[in-house]
Amino acid sequence: MDAEPDEPTTAEALMRSRFDAFRRCDAAWLLRTWHPDTRPARLDLDDGPRWRGLQIVDVVAGGPDEDTGVVEFRATYLTAVGLGVLHERSRFVREGGRWFYVDGQIRASDDDQ
Repeated sequence: MDAEPDEPTTAEALMRSRFDAFRRCDAAWLLRTWHPDTRPARLDLDDGPRWRGLQIVDVVAGGPDEDTGVVEFRATYLTAVGLGVLHERSRFVREGGRWFYVDGQIRASDDDQ
């Protein structure tokens, strides 16, 4: 089965689309692109931070002809307390022609050290 025309064709493209979905509070897209084995039953984005920017730090595999990939990123966000940075190394898998977010490992940001 091939990906739909609007489906991200790489792990990095999916990561970018998920960041945009967090910015728009699009829980439906986030759940749809989350692998069923690790996907939560629901997402409540109402009280979340305001996501500001995304920086891709590293990409390992995850191309259009591959089935696994890793995308490391830093995402900046704003809360009532101030500006923060989420630094994560995320794993992705492609099944049935579609990329899915599997899970991620939070990293210490340079700002946290």
